Amino acid sequence: MSKGCDKCQRHAPIPHAPSETLKPISASGPSRRQDVTKFVWKNIICRFGIPQTIIADNDPQFDSITFPNFCSELNIRNLYSTPRCPQSIGQAEATNKTLITVLKKRLEQAKGKWVEELPGVLWAYRTTLGRPTGNTLFALTYGMDTIIPTEIGLPTIRTET
Repeated sequence: MSKGCDKCQRHAPIPHAPSETLKPISASGPSRRQDVTKFVWKNIICRFGIPQTIIADNDPQFDSITFPNFCSELNIRNLYSTPRCPQSIGQAEATNKTLITVLKKRLEQAKGKWVEELPGVLWAYRTTLGRPTGNTLFALTYGMDTIIPTEIGLPTIRTET
């Protein structure tokens, strides 16, 4: 095993089985049916456009008449994962694991400050080149590279156009 920096060693994932049986917990978030449709409209559709598919769990706010009708009106395919089994949505879980690891490294002793650090961690995650694509998530989403604050005011190809 190679030795890295102290933070990386302390916050690296520990490969072992849990000491007790894992139990699912409910996450807080939009709970009423209308709240979910408003959340999807405001935070997904208005920011990124209409998705082809939304994968949700079978919680009541997704499995009611309201949410499937909302998806149907916008021609969004509505699929369901296994209830209370976040492992079935592997991409989201892999991303969450990466984000949690980076947050732990950034926070050290100030664990209560993760809310303030999350936007910076998300920015770093979205603007880091991905190995499979050779591109950033930002570029894949928006079709162009980011312009960082230090580039503003400098004559570069991207800022002159």
